[in-house]
Amino acid sequence: MTIRHHITDPVLMAYAAGELAEAFNLIVATHVSMCDDCRAQLAAFEAVGGAVIEGQDAVSMSGAALEATLSRIELMPQATARAPARASGIFPAPLADYVGTDLASVGWTSLGAGVRQAILPTDRRATARLLYIPAGARMPDHGHRGLEMTLVLQGAFSDQNDRFGPGDIEFADEGMEHTPVSEMGQDCICLTATDAPLRFNTLVPRLVQGWFRI
Repeated sequence: MTIRHHITDPVLMAYAAGELAEAFNLIVATHVSMCDDCRAQLAAFEAVGGAVIEGQDAVSMSGAALEATLSRIELMPQATARAPARASGIFPAPLADYVGTDLASVGWTSLGAGVRQAILPTDRRATARLLYIPAGARMPDHGHRGLEMTLVLQGAFSDQNDRFGPGDIEFADEGMEHTPVSEMGQDCICLTATDAPLRFNTLVPRLVQGWFRI
């Protein structure tokens, strides 16, 4: 797999600092699990952040602080170790935590013309969804009222900007309008995150977008 479109440095730094909404965190974590380059860059940012923290002045704590912290850790559920990259099915491990490991485990909702979506449970600052787009299908022409990040998991799509295959990320903001088209040969499956509704240029998508939360 050759990845051509990566997470930008500002987004990686925001992820390392814990500043992103959960939906965008999921996009970054899933892409990083697929991309050696971004995984190495993220490690570098995290190392810099750790060095900054170590350089800060010490803060005094109460004598009971350590005991209270250990007690809280003991009450937390124990996490099960997971592989850093792919789970046993189509979805990388960070995403499999939300939807399971294969397509059959996803709770799809039909959007018409064979296109399906599954909205994932994340915090309210942004919305994450899986999109299943049949090979050769054309998505409605649309713009954006905020930020959208799209990660390709299977297949590929093209728009006015470029071609995006497995592992690629497309960033779209308020200045972009496009008409994504799924390539022939294999159905396209994407993970997307948006922090505002899309701006459709035709009537029918505008009429149903509230119902489908797009």
